Amino acid sequence: MKKTKVFFAAVILLAVLFANSFEEARGQDKPVIVVGSKGFTEQLVLGNMIALMMENKGFKVDRKIGLGGTVICHEAIVRGDINVYVEYTGTGLTAILKKPVVKDLEEVYQIVKKDYEEKFKLTWLKPWGFNNTYCIVMRKDDAERLKVNKVSDLKPLAKDLIFGATIEFLARPDGVPGLTKLYDLKFKDQKGMDAGLVYKAIVEKQVDVISGFATDGRIPAFNLAVLEDDLKFFPPYYAAPVVRMDLLTKAPQVANILNQLAGKISDTTMATLNYTVDGKKVEAETVARDYLKNQGLIK
Repeated sequence: MKKTKVFFAAVILLAVLFANSFEEARGQDKPVIVVGSKGFTEQLVLGNMIALMMENKGFKVDRKIGLGGTVICHEAIVRGDINVYVEYTGTGLTAILKKPVVKDLEEVYQIVKKDYEEKFKLTWLKPWGFNNTYCIVMRKDDAERLKVNKVSDLKPLAKDLIFGATIEFLARPDGVPGLTKLYDLKFKDQKGMDAGLVYKAIVEKQVDVISGFATDGRIPAFNLAVLEDDLKFFPPYYAAPVVRMDLLTKAPQVANILNQLAGKISDTTMATLNYTVDGKKVEAETVARDYLKNQGLIK
């Protein structure tokens, strides 16, 4: 009887050891995930969200947060230098695929999803909820003084105004070239600068009009006014993770993990997170971690 008990105890011990070894092997088999992002505040927050969610599920993560602009991030993920980053549907449509503007948000998503898979072996996961479309911004006191409420109101005034934007926006088809053509605007001057300097430039009156982002917390913080895009120039810019398909083949659970945020982040929430970084000077990783903890998505 004692021998039988010893035998079963040994079997149980071996089973436990085997299970632990199997779990360790599974953990070792998980690919290292290289997470990228663009260089502006919102992207730093989103890139850290991806990294933290992956680490919470036992993945090792190599952070390449703040790589640069759209083209740099796109080329990096196509080459395999990064495995995942957050992109915007409108950017994928116009800047990468070079397709004409489409207004319907679901149509835009289906176009980029299909074409990215066919052309680049990349797939779009589910959008996270907010639409960070471009917007045209002025100082609120100037907008009120000049009676400017919508972009078309700038037409007779543009010759006396300086426009500021990122160098990328000055060249993109869904940026200044398309905008000025549609609205027939001829600005006194156009200044390209780093993304972090655009809002500083308008606050310090180095420029009069800038391109902004709808979810940027600095717009209300700096008392700026968003002009109505009355001719509907900008397409939807819903944010979603773009992932290499070979990563999903090795680790299909990555999609399920990141899709936990599908539809969860509103425009207002994203603007608040951005302002916590820009206005309150909290580190982007800390902001991302606090948000995910509050949502119960990481420990």
